[in-house]
Amino acid sequence: MNLQEAIESRHSVRAYRDEPIPAELREKLDAFTRELNRESGLHISIQYDDPAGFDSRLAHYGSFRNVKNYIVLAGKKDGDFDYRCGYYGEKLVLYAQTLGLNTCWAALTFNKKKVKELIPEGESLCMVIALGFGESQGRPHRSKSEDQVRDGDGDMPDWFRAGLAAALLAPTAVNQQKFCFGIEKGEPTVRVKGLGSCTRVDLGIAALHFELGSGKTVRAR
Repeated sequence: MNLQEAIESRHSVRAYRDEPIPAELREKLDAFTRELNRESGLHISIQYDDPAGFDSRLAHYGSFRNVKNYIVLAGKKDGDFDYRCGYYGEKLVLYAQTLGLNTCWAALTFNKKKVKELIPEGESLCMVIALGFGESQGRPHRSKSEDQVRDGDGDMPDWFRAGLAAALLAPTAVNQQKFCFGIEKGEPTVRVKGLGSCTRVDLGIAALHFELGSGKTVRAR
C-alpha cells in the first residue's frame, strides 16, 4: 500500500482487537518516528502495551475500546506547534496505515493525567492518536464540496483539484473541515476558515494530504 492508497483507505477506528503490534512493525514505526522528530523538531513517541493511556471516563464516553497502543504528539510549544503536530502526526498515521494498522486522533478522550506524566518538563502535549489492529476498518466521513474549501472560483488546475480531493479525506476534529485552499503566484496556500476546535492541527493534517495529492508544497497562512 502506498501513501495515496493509505489516504483513501484510512478511516478513524475507536475499537481494537486484543492483538499486540509485532516487533518488526514496532521497529519500523519507531525508526520512522525518529526520522519525523529530526525533521520536525517535535517529540513524538509511541507507547506500546499501555492500556492506561485510554483508561478514563472520557475515553469510554468517546467509544474507545481496547486501546493499548498510542502515539503522543508533544514538543516545545511555539507559533506553529499545533500545525506541525498535525502535519507530522498525520505522516505517522498514514505510514501506520501502510503497515496494516488503524488509528484515531483524540484531542480530549484519553487519560490526560496519565499521558502528561510522559511529557518532559518544558514540553507541551498536543494530542494523542490511538493505534493498533482495528475491529473494523472504520467508515468514510461526510465531506464538504470542493467549492466549500477553496478560495476563488473558476477552473482549477488538475494538480489543485487532486490536492483538494486528498485534503477532503483528511481527518479533522468533529469532522469540521475548517480549512480553505487557494493559489497565490501559482503556488498553493491554506488557511483556517471559520471558528472551531483544533483548527491549526487540522490545518497541518489537511496540508499534508493536499501535498501528497497534488505534488506541491503548501504555504500555511
